[in-house]
Amino acid sequence: MTHRMLLFICKPIFLLPLRILASHSYSLPFPHSQSQSLLPPPLTTPPTTYRISTRLWCSTTVSATTDDASKRYLDLTNDDLMRQCEMGTFRTSGPGGQHRNKRDTAVRLKHLPTGIVAQASEDRSQHKNRASALKRLRARIALKLRKPLDLDAYSPPRELLQILPPKSSIRGSDCGPQIGPNNPKFLPGMQALLDLIFAVEGSVSDAAKYLGLSTGALSRLILSDDSLRMEVNELRASKGMKPLK
Repeated sequence: MTHRMLLFICKPIFLLPLRILASHSYSLPFPHSQSQSLLPPPLTTPPTTYRISTRLWCSTTVSATTDDASKRYLDLTNDDLMRQCEMGTFRTSGPGGQHRNKRDTAVRLKHLPTGIVAQASEDRSQHKNRASALKRLRARIALKLRKPLDLDAYSPPRELLQILPPKSSIRGSDCGPQIGPNNPKFLPGMQALLDLIFAVEGSVSDAAKYLGLSTGALSRLILSDDSLRMEVNELRASKGMKPLK
């Protein structure tokens, strides 16, 4: 009777370790050091470094609606224009050494109402690059945002008259001295001139008649600014016309 009681008491003692060992033998298919990595990795993505070139790029010509034309984007202050933009900062590739750009100082601005984009990355200061990008954005808006014209009732706006040479027959003395390409006020006049040239489908001679100028005088005005010349020649090429030189 005593032996049977001992056997009954000891039986669970000997069987319990065997069950534990068997359980561990099937639940640990990998070494202990690897079992700690069974949890899925955290859902994080390493930061991506964007590399962009210093070349300015933008969207194609945009036709302004009635509401867009009335907003007069070029008349906005820098702060008001920036409020209409989406700004991104990037790191550009450059020479190595101590002068290497190690921070995201390149700036790209996207004008949300029009989709026009401008960027600057030539300076190591993000503040200066933002100012340069905003200046370029104004120029791109003047070059790319078009306003439909009614040629039957067309009258050149004042900003266009101000950039015309004094020999124009419709330019009054109240317009003051001719505004050149280096003056920020040249941009609204350039935009109005492009509106007219697009309305006459790239014909410089036809546009000159509306401005009281000879074809040669208007051609010289267009050639005085590289960006204006390129935009006009791009239009003329699409119409099968020869470029201005």
